[in-house]
Amino acid sequence: MSINLRSGVATALALALSAGLANAEDKSIIVQSTTSTANSGLYDYLLPIFAEQTGIQVNVVAVGTGQAIKNARNCDGDVLLVHAKPAEEKFVADGMGVERFDLMYNDFIIVGPNEDPAGVGGMTDAQDSLERIADSGALFASRGDDSGTHKKEMRLWADTDVNPADGSGEWYRETGSGMGATLNAGVGMDAYVMTDRATWISFENKGDFVIQVEGDEDLFNQYGVILVNPAKCENVDAASGQAFVDWLISDAGQKAIGDYKLNGQQLFFPNAE
Repeated sequence: MSINLRSGVATALALALSAGLANAEDKSIIVQSTTSTANSGLYDYLLPIFAEQTGIQVNVVAVGTGQAIKNARNCDGDVLLVHAKPAEEKFVADGMGVERFDLMYNDFIIVGPNEDPAGVGGMTDAQDSLERIADSGALFASRGDDSGTHKKEMRLWADTDVNPADGSGEWYRETGSGMGATLNAGVGMDAYVMTDRATWISFENKGDFVIQVEGDEDLFNQYGVILVNPAKCENVDAASGQAFVDWLISDAGQKAIGDYKLNGQQLFFPNAE
């Protein structure tokens, strides 16, 4: 196993792994996950492959990235799979995770009504498009839930001259909900929405909405995977959890991620080293 264990983790993890994966058919783990990987159908595709190969059942708790990290900090899970790299690195630095691995990526996009009241269609600069939406007074629906998508959105706003909080309840609408619910709200009120591409591809209630802004490198969306530290959380099944992490970043797991398509479109692009 090629991971660099932090101080205090080696003994607990080595003891757990020394037991191997005997009786794996009786094993199950909990993955605290972002919603996009679940809503896109990726787990429905991946987990049966993993279970067939290992006998390990994976139970997914799909919530916003912020909540998933909180749950993992409370030891409510064996593996963390989210998309907010700075928060993930802090999770590891705080001793709550063993090691973070890049897993896969896609991108964020801004969708909106076909009539495009803010005139942002075709723009490739995310920050400029957000400023134009704000200046036009067109509605923008935000998740407002500390998810990975919301964290990215806030970083983009921070690079503009606009404070969206000033328009809260007016042109800027915070749903406090997941991506699907926020897209539904956006479509219902003709509001622009920033979403990950995988959720958009799998979203069925598009109405007349289309992708308006895409292609900015600042819209890059990296996912990471981390084993929750068994030295901090004694309930962690380190052997089974590490087996899942190892499979995801292996050639077989990476191929499975890349092979998953919906409507002929690849949703996630593997990039584990």
